[in-house]
Amino acid sequence: MKEKSKPKAYSPAHQQYIQKTKQRKRLIWITQWIVCIFFFLLWEIAAQRKWVDPFIFSSPSRVLKTVQEMFKNHTLFLHIGVTLWETIIGFSLGTLLGTGIAILLWSSPFLSDVSEPYLVILNSLPKTALAPILIVWIGNNMSSIIVTALSISIIVTILTVLNGFLEVEEEKIKLIQTFGGTKKHIFSKVILPASIPTIINALKVNVGLCLVGVIIGEFLVSKAGLGYLIVYGSQIFKLDWVMMSILILGIMAALLYQSIVWIEKKFLKWRE
Repeated sequence: MKEKSKPKAYSPAHQQYIQKTKQRKRLIWITQWIVCIFFFLLWEIAAQRKWVDPFIFSSPSRVLKTVQEMFKNHTLFLHIGVTLWETIIGFSLGTLLGTGIAILLWSSPFLSDVSEPYLVILNSLPKTALAPILIVWIGNNMSSIIVTALSISIIVTILTVLNGFLEVEEEKIKLIQTFGGTKKHIFSKVILPASIPTIINALKVNVGLCLVGVIIGEFLVSKAGLGYLIVYGSQIFKLDWVMMSILILGIMAALLYQSIVWIEKKFLKWRE
C-alpha cells in the first residue's frame, strides 16, 4: 500500500511570511469594502441633503427601489440576460478566433510580417466609429452587436497571444529541433505550455473589451439589454434606470473578471 504523503513542514520564517501575506490580503479586502461603502453612503447623503440633484444623479435608495420594481415585473433579468449572453458569445468567438489566427501567424513568419501593419492599423482604429458601419452591413439585430464586440476584442487577442508565442526562449525551441521535433511538436510541447499565462492575461483583457463592445452595439441598435436601458432611460429622463444599469454593468464586469481569475487558479493548481 502507498504511504500517505506527509504535510509539508515550513520553517518559522516561511510561516511568518505566509501569515503576513494573508494579513495583507485581508487588509486589502477590508479596505476595498470600506471605500465602496463610504462611496455609497456619501452618494446617499449628498442626494438626501440636496448637495446634488437626486433627479439627475439619482441615489442608492432610488436605484434599489428601481431594482425592486424591475424585479417584480420580470424585466430586470431579461436585460441582464441579453447583455450577458451577447458578451459571452462575443468573448468566446474573440478568444477562439484570435488565438487561432495567432497560431496561424506564428506558424507562417511570412504571413505574420505581411499582416503586421494591418493589425496595427486595425487596432488603432476607433471601434465606436466602426459600429454604425457594421450595423448597416449586418442589420438591425443581435448579430451586429456580437460582431461589434468581436471587432473590439479579436485584434487585441491576436496581438497579445502572438507576442506571447514569439517571446518563448529560443533555447527551448532549439532543444526540440535537436531531437528532430517538427513545428507541431515545438508548438504543443514548448510554445503553447509557455504561453498559457499570456493567453489567460488576454482573456482578462478580452472579457472587459467584449462588454464594452456589447454596450456600444446596444447603444446603437437594441430593444433589450443594459445598454438599451441606459440610452432609453436618458431619453425619457428615467435616470434611475441609467444609474442602475451602470452599477449592474460594474458588478457584471467584476464577476466576469473574477471568473477568469478562478479559472486561472484552478488551471495553475491542476498544472502543479
